Amino acid sequence: MSTVATTSTPTREPISSSKPATPRTARPWRQLLPLGILVALVLAVSLAEPAFLRTNSLTVVANQAIPILLLGLGQMFVVLVGGIDLSSAALASLTTVLVATWLPGMGGAALVLTLVALTVVGLITGALVAWGQVPSFVISLGALGFWGAVSLVVSGSTTIYVSQGYGSISWLTNMGIAGVSSAIILSVALVAVIWAVMRYTPRGNVFHVVGLNERAALMAGVRARWVKTAAFGLSGLFAGLAGIVLTAQQQSGAPQLGDALLLPAIAAAVVGGCAITGGIGGPWRVLVGALVVTVLRVGGAVAGIDPNYQQIIYGAVVILAVALTIDRTRLSIIK
Repeated sequence: MSTVATTSTPTREPISSSKPATPRTARPWRQLLPLGILVALVLAVSLAEPAFLRTNSLTVVANQAIPILLLGLGQMFVVLVGGIDLSSAALASLTTVLVATWLPGMGGAALVLTLVALTVVGLITGALVAWGQVPSFVISLGALGFWGAVSLVVSGSTTIYVSQGYGSISWLTNMGIAGVSSAIILSVALVAVIWAVMRYTPRGNVFHVVGLNERAALMAGVRARWVKTAAFGLSGLFAGLAGIVLTAQQQSGAPQLGDALLLPAIAAAVVGGCAITGGIGGPWRVLVGALVVTVLRVGGAVAGIDPNYQQIIYGAVVILAVALTIDRTRLSIIK
């Protein structure tokens, strides 16, 4: 009788193609890099012009950064859900026209009415994006042209100077603490409030959740369409706030007063580390990004750089900052 020898083979675990990949190690330095870029820019400008580090000069930079910061904060909510709002700067210009027109007859009530109107405008844009299933780029591009034309019609294509009722907004620039205007203090306080709400409230990260994975958010019970609509509503609200600050700073309203701030506002969000693909970002990042953009805009003139080269340097630094600061550890696909 013959025996058959059998050799046992080691058991192998089945390989699953759906096995999740090991998460990559986060890089905390990326969150601090925008701040490092800001410090480097300030030092570079101060080397060319030492007077730049004086308190008065830095205060001027901070005041110019406020409209960009406010527009950037509104842009942040839209970017977090994976969208873009190209109409925010046009809405800021419309705000300056409405405020300059309504202040003489309505006083402080004009500010409330304007902010409500701009929020409703933003909500309408968001509803068209969320329920109409039209890309935000297309909707907001159309809104940019539409509200820009409305501003021209309401203002009669002229600048409206504010004299009567200016006291309702003059405190934003004329009052403050230790030379720091009320607009700066309130804007920084607003950044802190938004951060606290996002960090410590149960639904504070809902914009991040929708932006990172909308399908998963829907399965978790998040009403993604309402969240997207709210993001555009907040963008409209912050565009209104930026417009009010512009009116106080310029003591006038004009149909194109804030139009040039569109690209700086978007740059402030992405330079600060808000991923244009959605789901990553925060208000403190936007604050740093707004300061980086403003120092770039102002610093070139202060340092005496030829205007023909200022835009080249501005574009190159923005591209470099975005490439270095974007957090790729939490993005599976770069769109």
